Formats: sequence, C-alpha cells, structure tokens
Amino acid sequence: MPKGGYVYIMSNKTRTVLYIGVTSDLETRVYQHRSGEGSTFTKKYRCHSLIYYEVFDHIESAIAREKVLKRWNRRWKEELITAFNPKLKDLWEEIDGFN
Repeated sequence: MPKGGYVYIMSNKTRTVLYIGVTSDLETRVYQHRSGEGSTFTKKYRCHSLIYYEVFDHIESAIAREKVLKRWNRRWKEELITAFNPKLKDLWEEIDGFN
C-alpha cells in the first residue's frame, strides 16, 4: 500500500518567513517544528505556525509538489497561501489529532 504525504508551509509570527517542507506525518512534523526539534531553518527563524498544507495519496507526489513550490516566487506562494488560508491563521488546531 502506498504511503501518503503532505506538503506544508510554516511561517514565523509576523508571516515574513516561509518554510516549505514535505512529510508523511503532518501532525508529528509540525509538532517538531513548534517545539524546536524541526529543521535548523525553522528553529533559527522561529517558523512555528502552519499556514498551508496539501494532502497527497503518494509521498512521491508530495515530494514533486514541494520541488515545484520551492521554485515559485514569493508572490505566487503568498497567493496560494491566502487562497487556502485568507487570514493566515495558524492551522495547528485544525490538524492536531489529524493523523
């Protein structure tokens, strides 16, 4: 059975820094970022808020999407995020208990 995946975007409190990641376990990975156990980048820039995510049936699809999003310019990323999450709220509560 194929394993699903997620592409997600974390941001800091003022929403000036964006971090794009991929995982097979969104809840655990976001928890790691929030507790300072995530990537060095998210720890350094305090990207503790989940502001966007996409769900995929296959992890390979999520990885491919992450690569595409990382090549996008800032404006395109912001438009994608605000279409999904207009108030740029932290979506942690939405995914807590998700998996």
